[in-house]
Amino acid sequence: MVSTCPSRTSLARIANKWTAMIVIALSGEPMRFGELRQAVDGISGKVLADTLRDLERDGILTRTAYDQMPPRVDYELTALGRTLQEPLTALARWAEAHIEEVETARAEYDEIKDGAVRALPSA
Repeated sequence: MVSTCPSRTSLARIANKWTAMIVIALSGEPMRFGELRQAVDGISGKVLADTLRDLERDGILTRTAYDQMPPRVDYELTALGRTLQEPLTALARWAEAHIEEVETARAEYDEIKDGAVRALPSA
């Protein structure tokens, strides 16, 4: 966890919510930019492009441009990127399995915090 450790930047990239979703989306077969944008609902085109560029730089995926009209570009996980599939899929399964507990905890927390705010005397 030392700020100068290079693994810290890799961990930050992997822990990014968009990275996890992109890696999971690419777990099957290569995808085009538009397909990825549809698969990762809510991501903007700019954020997707930036994240794909970062993942390519880190060796997690490859970008293959085909010389054809209209232009075509595919994104695919590398061997290194495929090593992320198992842990990220496990995290996704955990999130799905425990969403009700998390939502209950959030509601209870918000109720306590909202009650505490209302209980403060006005100035």
